[in-house]
Amino acid sequence: MLVKPDLLLLIITILVALTFDFLNGFHDAANSIATVVSTRVLSPKLAVLWAAFFNFVAAFLLGTAVAKMIGSGMINIDYVTQYVVITGLFGAIVWDLLTWWWGLPTSSSHALIGGYAGAAVMRSGWHVIIAEGWYKTLIFIVVAPIMGLILGFVFMVAIFWLLRNKAPQRIDVWFRKLQLLSAAAYSLGHGGNDAQKTMGIVASALYGAHFLTSAELAGNWGKFHWPIILAAHVSIALGTYFGGWRIVHTMGSRITKLKPVGGFCAEAAGAITLFSTALAGIPVSTTHTITGAIVGVGATHRLSAVRWGVARRIVWAWIVTIPAAALVAAVAFWLVRLIHPGA
Repeated sequence: MLVKPDLLLLIITILVALTFDFLNGFHDAANSIATVVSTRVLSPKLAVLWAAFFNFVAAFLLGTAVAKMIGSGMINIDYVTQYVVITGLFGAIVWDLLTWWWGLPTSSSHALIGGYAGAAVMRSGWHVIIAEGWYKTLIFIVVAPIMGLILGFVFMVAIFWLLRNKAPQRIDVWFRKLQLLSAAAYSLGHGGNDAQKTMGIVASALYGAHFLTSAELAGNWGKFHWPIILAAHVSIALGTYFGGWRIVHTMGSRITKLKPVGGFCAEAAGAITLFSTALAGIPVSTTHTITGAIVGVGATHRLSAVRWGVARRIVWAWIVTIPAAALVAAVAFWLVRLIHPGA
């Protein structure tokens, strides 16, 4: 039995979306495990298993508000075709692979929305952009790492003050155990935020193929959506398990040296930021968030404890991620349209 061309394109689009989700977990594994590995609380193998499990569990705990924002809150869905989705994913994947190779912890999330927007604008023009959704996302490019930085700094100062009379060896023992909880919490936030973005993209593809109505896309994600939810979380968990060690090194040791108490504070600060933004439906960067938290922790010792040259290089990579992924996706869509004018 032959598969209809439109259905085949949909299947390919969904597989590409899940491939991106896998690469998101692969690329962003450092976010979940860099601190717990760098402080030697867990071995790399155990750390990725721990992170992958909680990335998956997030499917049942943090709702779908971010997925709805990506699916219908940033691009006018009436102008989205499967070719827009697949070339948008292509732009995000290319940028993710390049920054993974360079060892830069850039945002897979911003690569995704940049690629999606670049393809959509190339097809239909700037009017497809929904300004309200973009305002929130662009504002939180700045706000999320600052939240992480402030919380990481405050937690570290508070713990120093509360435990000022305790022996350093005892503090180290306590926080080696507590860091297991903070790493789990951060992985929940990572899975709840980043997997939802792929869920929204898959839902957009289903809408473009007329398998979903606009009301279903923006409404209550019930039984029909569970296959999307589970597939996205399985993909990101597997990607985390096979994660990228180049970026672990950058995040876990090159920005600042961490001890278990610092790792706990950074992960706790990142987790709180991600929980609040996921529940509010704001697609923030998990990478930006944990980087800000690590910088905040490092700054409590002295400003020179933070390797600002590495941090500056990371910030520049953040700035160019959305336009770079958008450009790649726009070129990809332009090439597709040369072959298939109806795209």
